[in-house]
Formats: sequence, structure tokens, C-alpha cells
Amino acid sequence: MLPAYVLLDLETTGATAVSDRITEIGLVRYENGIEVKRWQTLVNPEMHITPFIQRITGIDDEMVKDAPLFKDVAHELLEHLHGAVLCAHNVRFDHGFLKSEFKRLGITLRQKVLCTVKLSRLLYPEHKSHGLDAIIARHAIHCSARHRAMGDVEVMELFLM
Repeated sequence: MLPAYVLLDLETTGATAVSDRITEIGLVRYENGIEVKRWQTLVNPEMHITPFIQRITGIDDEMVKDAPLFKDVAHELLEHLHGAVLCAHNVRFDHGFLKSEFKRLGITLRQKVLCTVKLSRLLYPEHKSHGLDAIIARHAIHCSARHRAMGDVEVMELFLM
């Protein structure tokens, strides 16, 4: 068991960390197998959220217009990540966005990572698909808020239990 890990999911304005931005962060921190923190926030991306992304996530410009900017939540997020392994489904995506956002603030993010897609492939090599929807179906996981940060974090929690 990892001494400290953070299950994290982000919602974003698109798929490119260099030009797109974070719109929502959800995380659950575990220490010695015990949940110690649950945190989520909308983030004002300072850019328009396309109708395509709005349909997927349900997050629109109106929802984030009064949300904090990333720079306003960055230090709290760093505290949640401190000393923990960052666990995410397709961790390269989430980690890439975090690194880009922190880089804009002059901060270099150095975080050990664990990918639950790779973990699923290792544990269930007989299955072809290891996306979150496939895991939800395969393990009969209920998700009331798919494509929302905390909803997807809770799917990872149930998958890992």
C-alpha cells in the first residue's frame, strides 16, 4: 500500500494542456489507506468553454465565471498533493494539465504518478478496453456524475477498493 496517494480528476476546456485550461478539480487524499481529505472546486479557465465540452461535462461559462482562477487555488492544491503519489485515470492527461498550469505560475511540479488505466490493463489483461466507461460497466460501478471531477474520482475509488 502506498503511504500517501491522491486520487484526482480534472475537467478541462479541451485536450491540449498547452492551450486549454482546467475548469474543475476533484480529489481525495489517502494516508495509510485512510481517507483524510476530499476537495473539489470549479476553476475559472479565463477562456470560453466550447459547446462540445459543455455537453460532455455540463460545465459552462456561467458556472465558472465567479470561480477562483487556478492561481488562487494552486497553493491549496500543492498542499493536497504534497508527499503523495498522484493517481488518475490516464494520468498523463491530468498530470500534463497540472504541470502546464503550475508552469504558468513559475512552479515546476514534480509528482510521482500512478495510472489507473495501466493498473486496469495489468489486473485485467483479458479485456480490450480500460477506459472509465468500460471499468464502470465491467465492475457495475454506479456513477451519478460522470465527466465531473469528483464523480470520476469516486469511480476510481470504487475500482481500487
